[in-house]
Amino acid sequence: MTATGATWRNWGRTESVRPLRVERPATADAVQRAVVSAAASGLRIKPVGSGHSFTGIAVAPGVQLDMTALSGVIDADIGTARVTLGAGTRLHELPALLAPYGLALANMGDIDRQTISGATSTGTHGTGLGFGGLATQVVGARIVSGTGELITVSETERPELLPAVRLGLGALGVLVEVTLQLVPRYVLHAVEKPAPLGEVLDGWLDRVRSADHFEFYWFPHTEAALTKTNTRLPGDAPRHPLGRLSRWVDDELLANGLYRGVCALGTATPGVIPGFARQVEKLTGDRDFADFSPKVFVTNRTVRFREMEYAVPLEAVPDAVREVRALIERKGWRISFPIEVRAAASDDNWLSTAHGRATGYIAVHRYFREDPAEYFAAVEAIMRGFGGRPHWGKMHSRDAESLREVYPHFDDFLRVRDELDPERRFGNPYLERVLGP
Repeated sequence: MTATGATWRNWGRTESVRPLRVERPATADAVQRAVVSAAASGLRIKPVGSGHSFTGIAVAPGVQLDMTALSGVIDADIGTARVTLGAGTRLHELPALLAPYGLALANMGDIDRQTISGATSTGTHGTGLGFGGLATQVVGARIVSGTGELITVSETERPELLPAVRLGLGALGVLVEVTLQLVPRYVLHAVEKPAPLGEVLDGWLDRVRSADHFEFYWFPHTEAALTKTNTRLPGDAPRHPLGRLSRWVDDELLANGLYRGVCALGTATPGVIPGFARQVEKLTGDRDFADFSPKVFVTNRTVRFREMEYAVPLEAVPDAVREVRALIERKGWRISFPIEVRAAASDDNWLSTAHGRATGYIAVHRYFREDPAEYFAAVEAIMRGFGGRPHWGKMHSRDAESLREVYPHFDDFLRVRDELDPERRFGNPYLERVLGP
């Protein structure tokens, strides 16, 4: 199905494009035809997921592939806990799709609007030192190359491509299927409570090492961090979910409704932000509940923002956060969004932000109507001092030359790109910046 392109915008309103045309393939064959047709016309072609990347990684000025129709469960093996999904499957669809098999993702981030292929291709992750990013759960894929060839990649077919294809930035081809290694469905016991920021930073390594999943948020202009500790329990463990009213008050009324209003007010009158942050410090936290993992990992977020996230060595997190705090105080900035801090296991995917090292993640945000440039650039300079690697789907200013310095297999990835997309059929300005021409 082909249509003239309307203007496409990503969720964070940082990127927009009017494609020459939009195609909506429903089969792998249709994707192959679209790629061959684009090549014959001398056009570039790119798939688009949910638009949740803040960078231009999915921008498609030529042919945009809407992958919505390529979704759902294609194959499932309960014995091995492996499920093959259409690449356009949204993460928020997985609980219902996987329930009949009694399976779940081993880990998740706190947003589930992305497609599975978009999430894995950009390095989306959750938190927990025993778990890598979503791409580490990929054990196989089918991908259409720049010449229109349909290639199967798995542990037994072209396994040498797996470290690149699992997290391929959309630069290697169009994913049409993704096979995931899942786990039996499980319950998470969540404990959320405030703690002094200094205490959390001093005990950072102990906290992340002793918990299945630990993260914290710090609102600038306050002295407290909101800590979140999730403990994994069997799928038949007793559940004590949040009540409907409690969840609505905390997650909708306060976290979205009131917060949206204060962010908008703070854009015009920045002086209100520190006082609001101190009120949030008093109102948030102190929740204890247990539910199936997706209902604990995921938070509904409707306040639009822009984000930059950096991955640094795990042990560098306390010093990096302290430097960001000192930066904000020194500059006198009024920052309405919290800083989010998480952790993940080392992995061997070539362009993973956690490649070869246990990793801490530090994410900074700004309301989408505020200019993030000065804040993000200054924080980025701090993170680069710790050997930081930027999240591929979040805002940053790095280029291929500087990224090669922090990725040992950067040139190995480029060699796979040369093989699968020699004419750069899947290229765009963002990929040219971060990978080179």
